[in-house]
Amino acid sequence: MGSIFSAIGRGINAIISAIANVFITIVSAITTVIVTIFDVILDILCCNCFGSRRSGMRTGRRRRGGAMY
Repeated sequence: MGSIFSAIGRGINAIISAIANVFITIVSAITTVIVTIFDVILDILCCNCFGSRRSGMRTGRRRRGGAMY
C-alpha cells in the first residue's frame, strides 16, 4: 500500500515540477523581452543625444588618418 501512495506522490511531484518549470520559463522569456525593449529604447536615446558628437569625432579621426597615408 505504501508503494502505491509513494508512486502517486512522485507523480504529483513530477506534475507540479513540470508546471513550475513552464512558469519559470515564461517569466524568464517575458523578463528578457522587457529588458531588451528597455535596452533598445536607451540605445535610441543615447544615439540621439550623443550621436552627433561621436560621429563628428569619428570622421575627424578618419580624416587625419587618411591624410597621413
